Amino acid sequence: TYCHLQEKECQGLVVEAHYHNYIELLYGLSGNFDVHLNDGVYNFGPGDLLLINSQEVHQIEASSKNGGSYYVVRFEPDVIYTLSQNVFEMKYILPFTLNNYSHQKVFKHEVIDNTLIPALLDEIMQEFDHKQYGYELAIKAHICKVFLWILRYWDKSGVKLNSIYDMDDSLLLKLQDAFYYVAHNYDKNIKVSEMAKICGMSYSYFSRTFNKAMNTSFNEYLNYVRISEAEKLLLTTDLNITEVAMKVGFSTASYFIMQFKSYKNMPPNKYKKIFLQTLT
Repeated sequence: TYCHLQEKECQGLVVEAHYHNYIELLYGLSGNFDVHLNDGVYNFGPGDLLLINSQEVHQIEASSKNGGSYYVVRFEPDVIYTLSQNVFEMKYILPFTLNNYSHQKVFKHEVIDNTLIPALLDEIMQEFDHKQYGYELAIKAHICKVFLWILRYWDKSGVKLNSIYDMDDSLLLKLQDAFYYVAHNYDKNIKVSEMAKICGMSYSYFSRTFNKAMNTSFNEYLNYVRISEAEKLLLTTDLNITEVAMKVGFSTASYFIMQFKSYKNMPPNKYKKIFLQTLT
């Protein structure tokens, strides 16, 4: 998790177009800003909250003559999503972790002024600035509260975010076996046909059901899990690229590097180098 105060003293470009694996929250303090997000433009100002999903292309410009400022709270999706969650919990998290969801981006101050959101964001910034013992846990707890509020607000507004809500519990329970198996065996050679059998489905029915629930194929999900685990090994061990690839279930280092670049937008060795530089 990384937090900072972003300031701009005049009108104009603040952040050039880019995208990253982080989820980002922007909370306006002063001035007005235009955010070019995918194919749309969104304005936020004092007291407004803007949500940017993982992997969404965005550019930020100050539209006020004297610029302005806003909080930035940036964190990896696994702050609110872990492999240990069951499929019933995952349905709440998917809208924030997949970039193909179209949902509300800006929550205006009129909506959030009388909620806990402003205080939670202030506390997140204070925890990050002061870094008292256990601040990481405090920040994670506050972020989860923010996203719980967003989900409940959407629910009250009648917003349906993905097809997993429309699936009956028996299907979700069958898919749960696949998620559990992947979480504990991602380093092995896993085939779609094996997952279908574990879930008591035919190959085609399993594939359709998984795609409907997750908005992605099983193999794409498996690669996502493997890359997430590889990231941890890269940053916490001295294993080389080939060793990391083998540890998380990739058959070759070259295929691992290709997949890592597709998810993280850079090769694994560069990713590790940049991370280590942030620690010095």
